This record gives sequence, C-alpha cells and structure tokens, in this order.
Amino acid sequence: MTVHTTALPAGAREILPDDTGLGSFAACALEGSPRSAGRARRFTEATLRDWALPAVSGDMELIVTELVANAVRHGLGPSAGPPTGYPVWLGLFRYPGAVVCAVADPSPEPPRPRATGCLDTGGRGLALVGAVSDEWSWDVSPVRGKTVWATLSLPGSGEAAP
Repeated sequence: MTVHTTALPAGAREILPDDTGLGSFAACALEGSPRSAGRARRFTEATLRDWALPAVSGDMELIVTELVANAVRHGLGPSAGPPTGYPVWLGLFRYPGAVVCAVADPSPEPPRPRATGCLDTGGRGLALVGAVSDEWSWDVSPVRGKTVWATLSLPGSGEAAP
C-alpha cells in the first residue's frame, strides 16, 4: 500500500485504490475545533459509502466521533492554546477483513478510560469505543503525539483484524 505524506486540506480525501490487494486508505486533516467530530463523521460516512461498506458505517461513525472528540478535548487541551493548522488527523484503512480508524493528535499522553456514574454527563467515550470495536489501543507517534486506533471486522469476512 502506498502512503502519501503530503498535507491534505481539511475535509480532503486521499483514497488509494485496492490494486495491490492490501487495501485502501483515506485521510482527513482536522482543525481541532469543536466541529471537528462532525466533520470527521461526515468524512467517514462518505468514505465508507465509496467503499460500499454501509454495514459498518454507524459503528465506525460512533468510534470516529468519540476518538476525534477526545483528541480535540484532551489531545489539544486548554494549555495548548488555540489550534493552528491541522493538529488532528483521521485515517481510515480498509483491509480485506476489517476497517481501522486511526486518530492522531499532538499530545503524547495516553487515553484514559474513566469510571463514570449514572449521573455523569461525559466520560464514556472510550467505553463506547471498547464496546463497539473489535479492539482499540494507542501508541506514541514517532514524530510527536500519539495515535489512537480502533478496528471493526467486516461482516461475513471471517477474518481477524490486522
């Protein structure tokens, strides 16, 4: 699979065809505002529609929304000041048996699932990601920050996620 390293404007998609048998890739640069989660959700819906994967669209949109919201809220944080450029990136990877989303932000701090009570109005994002995805995790990015990812198996694939 070829990976392009040039910056894409917000909302842009770089979709690589599945001519290698390895899969496809789409990326979206996000400005790190409260609207980023909605933009990421629309990008995900359009990409999965182009890939003819409507069966996983709802679950993947939920995962993307939560991971992008966490990146904006915790990965940028108030101490980082107003975001400049495109500090949050969303990548969608289509493999023969799974779709993976990866959200990168500039903070190296790990995502921290929280214990929540029934009256709490937030803090359930990573629990939702864990409940909907096959698996999720994170890693420190080689240049800066971290990438949080989650995997969904494709219906009828019978294959494990990569």
